[in-house]
Amino acid sequence: MPSSTIRSISITVSDDDGAAAPRRARAGRRKVVRSLGQRAVRLVARWWPILLLLPAVALLLFEASRLRASPSPAPPVSSSLGRLDPTTRLVHGVREPCLKFLNPKSIENLAFHEGSGLDAVVKRIIYKTDDDDYDSHHSEANSTYLLQHAEATRFNLFTGFQTVSEREESFKVNETVNVHCGFYSDNGGFKISDDDVRYMRTCKVVVSTCAFGGGDDLYQPIGMVNSSIGKVCYVAFWDEVTLSTQEAEGKLTGDNEKIGRWRIIVVKNLPFVDQRLNGKIPKMLTHRLFPEASYSIWVDSKYQFRRDPIGVLEALLWRRNSTFAISEHGARTNIYDEGKAIVQKNKATPEEVKVQLTQYRQDRMPDGKRLHGLKALAEASIIVRELTPLTNHFMCAWFNEVVRFTSRDQLSFPYVLWRLNMPGIYMFPVCTRRDLVNSLGHTRKVKPLTQTNSDSSAA
Repeated sequence: MPSSTIRSISITVSDDDGAAAPRRARAGRRKVVRSLGQRAVRLVARWWPILLLLPAVALLLFEASRLRASPSPAPPVSSSLGRLDPTTRLVHGVREPCLKFLNPKSIENLAFHEGSGLDAVVKRIIYKTDDDDYDSHHSEANSTYLLQHAEATRFNLFTGFQTVSEREESFKVNETVNVHCGFYSDNGGFKISDDDVRYMRTCKVVVSTCAFGGGDDLYQPIGMVNSSIGKVCYVAFWDEVTLSTQEAEGKLTGDNEKIGRWRIIVVKNLPFVDQRLNGKIPKMLTHRLFPEASYSIWVDSKYQFRRDPIGVLEALLWRRNSTFAISEHGARTNIYDEGKAIVQKNKATPEEVKVQLTQYRQDRMPDGKRLHGLKALAEASIIVRELTPLTNHFMCAWFNEVVRFTSRDQLSFPYVLWRLNMPGIYMFPVCTRRDLVNSLGHTRKVKPLTQTNSDSSAA
């Protein structure tokens, strides 16, 4: 073929034909993507609950592994622990301390008082025992009566079996009084070791507390003057449950049976099922436990005592020529209002409170806000007293009331105050109580006794 002819032949290539292949490739990819997307949507729609659960499970496993790797955090320490700053109140527009306390130097030079000098009627107190009542309480004729009496009340071989007539007799104020006051029988329980008894007989001034049934932790006292340390016994009464609870937390007594300042006295064979009632024994019967002591300060276990004991005696007793100091109640002023509050807070049953207040009404106890010039209602978490026949008589009568009726001692205090009209009582304001202690609250719930010594309990 001639070359001219070859040169005249041309091949036409369309732009549309050249772009078709890339477009087809892109379309194929989009189809694949749409297919995968649709499949993913179907999978998510089908399995979405599991997909949501997987992160939660992973987070739970992570937290569990972290907790296993680290020890449990210690419970938070109250900001009140260790505080020594004075509590103040507003008086005529000026802030003043609630408790006017001597300075440390004055406390060091303080002459120890040997009594208030009050001309008290009660000079001698005799405590009833089973030896005194053997003929009447152990005769065959009275055995049935005693059994019925014991089953109907909480009186037992520790308390003795106070009759209604004996109760009435116990409120008579004479030069010599003969009353039930615990420790009625050697078989009554509340057993303390001989070593502890010997130690307790050495105490002249005692600060005491107790925790039964596992109860509260032990807070070390603070604020004492150096010269007072050798003059004061700090004693904490525990039962075996509290001892084992504290030992499990690493709080062990040393060779001197102390934890810090506190001498630990372990009590065995508690006489009551009600642990609150067991706690009334060291609280109210200090004079029976410390027969050689002249002064005592009771502090509930929810508090940290933060003032010098000798200084407290000077401020609340000696300065005021008093023998007994207790706090006014901060919320109520009337015994019958207190009864309603006790029921509302489930501190006692309505039936128990009704029986007690009915008896008090029958005895014609007034329902006023004041008794013998004092506020009728007290808050009994701190009790400061001189141990005399007069105050010992008061505490014995008070203890018998909490055994006979409810364990709420604030309900029976006004009645005993009214009946005995004891001189030398100082009821200090609430802000003074707050100055004496740091309030830390109860640490744990008390474990009730499941059974008591069969020889000591009749309830």
